[in-house]
Amino acid sequence: MRKRALTAAALLVASILVVGSRASAADPLISQGKTATASSSESAAFPASNAVDGNLGTRWSSAFSDPQWLQVDLGANATVSSVVLNWESAYARAFSVKISANGTSWTTLHSTTNGTGGRQALTVSGTGRYVRLETTVRATQWGVSLTEFQVYGVGGGGTTPTIPPGAVRVAEFLADCPFSHRLPDDPIIFPNMPGASHMHSFFGSTVTNAYSTTQDLLNANSNCNPSIDKSSYWIPTLYNNNTPVEPTTGIFYYLGEGVRDDLIAQTQPFPLGLRIVAGNARATSPSDNTIARWSCLHAGHVGSSPDFVTCPAGTMLESYLDFPHCWDGVNLDSADHKSHMAYPVNNACPSSHPVVVPKLRQVMRYPVNGNPAQFRLASGAGYTMHGDFFNAWPVDELARRVNDCIRVIVKCGTDGRP
Repeated sequence: MRKRALTAAALLVASILVVGSRASAADPLISQGKTATASSSESAAFPASNAVDGNLGTRWSSAFSDPQWLQVDLGANATVSSVVLNWESAYARAFSVKISANGTSWTTLHSTTNGTGGRQALTVSGTGRYVRLETTVRATQWGVSLTEFQVYGVGGGGTTPTIPPGAVRVAEFLADCPFSHRLPDDPIIFPNMPGASHMHSFFGSTVTNAYSTTQDLLNANSNCNPSIDKSSYWIPTLYNNNTPVEPTTGIFYYLGEGVRDDLIAQTQPFPLGLRIVAGNARATSPSDNTIARWSCLHAGHVGSSPDFVTCPAGTMLESYLDFPHCWDGVNLDSADHKSHMAYPVNNACPSSHPVVVPKLRQVMRYPVNGNPAQFRLASGAGYTMHGDFFNAWPVDELARRVNDCIRVIVKCGTDGRP
């Protein structure tokens, strides 16, 4: 084998030289959760990070022009053996995949003028830190769009954050969202049908109504702390002697629990626009709702129940509800508004719903106590308590919190930091 001196220039060339091939099945996925950038995005709803988030229900989508590029930073040099492109219906007919050690000088790993769209698994061979998809001819009038851009190989850098000394080892961040407004609307159950629902109390987004879409929420104000959470949360209104009573605040905890620690480490952010409903608004007895619970703040001796409880003077009636946190990985909603989500079984997500997302815990504290016979919900008895969640967290911000708080099991505040 011919030998040669390794000059500085040769070192750069060597870092991106084609290397011997290896079976991609033997190599791990090294791009997921890494930093991705792009030449453009169709809108804030379709950022580059969507292509490396592990969720087939999200996507990166470019502006409606040629050329475009999408790039992932692997964190350090890696030997790359395959690249998988999961195209949305807007795909590229002509494109190339390139690799670079420095993000400036590129070597082509694959090139075609006959792209077919769909899922394309490309066997490639090269070494570098940055992998880029460059598209030159679109196949449709739209931009180009990928649900996932996956790079397989060996090496790269980790994305695990540094855990500060004294951090509380509980996987949690939260949003504190006061009551915003009341409407007999429900944009999940009765979309585009104003007045079709029982009365709901809304938290977070200040504009939620029957017509609300993901983009509406992203473009509107939120009363949450943090205000960057543009999501909408709603519950049936509570009445005390037929007078509506609102919680002193709505606290929404995002937790990593209910599954094994190794699965918590694989938690994925909610895809933008995901809708989740928890509880049973149509329950006819306490046994029909085993998820929602009522208790008394600062009076733990009273215990908890699916129905209203009698809280002593000086305390407050409290409701808490855990949402399902296993996602099917495809659907943002379903016909019954529940089938796309599931609860864990034996500390793991079922195979039908393999994607672990944060567990949302809804906690409401009402300034009432005493005889519960005077209480009712807009949906009926206490055991009809339920909650609705319409995700509109900015994608990059939610991904940061999942990475820095949930996956590493660290308790964070409303700012998403320990």
